[in-house]
Amino acid sequence: MSKEFVPGRLDVNGFADAAATLSGNDPLSGFERLSAELADPAADATVRWVATGQSRSGADGAPVSWLHLDAQASAPLICQRCLAPVELALKVDRWFRFAPDEATAAAEDEVSDEDVLVASRDFDLHALIEDELLMEIPVTPRHEVCPQPTRLSAVDPDFDGAEAARPNPFAVLGALRSDKSDKG
Repeated sequence: MSKEFVPGRLDVNGFADAAATLSGNDPLSGFERLSAELADPAADATVRWVATGQSRSGADGAPVSWLHLDAQASAPLICQRCLAPVELALKVDRWFRFAPDEATAAAEDEVSDEDVLVASRDFDLHALIEDELLMEIPVTPRHEVCPQPTRLSAVDPDFDGAEAARPNPFAVLGALRSDKSDKG
């Protein structure tokens, strides 16, 4: 009997012991936090992902659960240079090691190169995929070469008009000085 694994409630240790693989091509709109960061994704935009479990021997010889995640999505963002839409590819290719509890995971995560997570029987693989793609969004998305020349100045007629209408404070001082010279 083969065990069926579900991404929303993944038994991490069972998944790794079975050396199982899950994959999907899910609608981008199903990842709410990721969709909120994007500039109007296409209705048919998808997140393609593959997760593979693996059990390896740890330092003490006990089996340790590992998960390899490969995920990709096309992200429509706003270029911070020209403010036009820019389509960027988000890619995740990462290994995760699982620890039996939160304290162990926190301690091992500080000293290890890989990410250490807590193993559970109802691990949310979709949340992990979304977290990893969110971390791939650049801080300042931009085109390699902007399609239109970047405007480096701004003109605000209201600002210029307010500046012209305001009296010069030194003109008031000049008026006081001329009044004084007329009396003397």
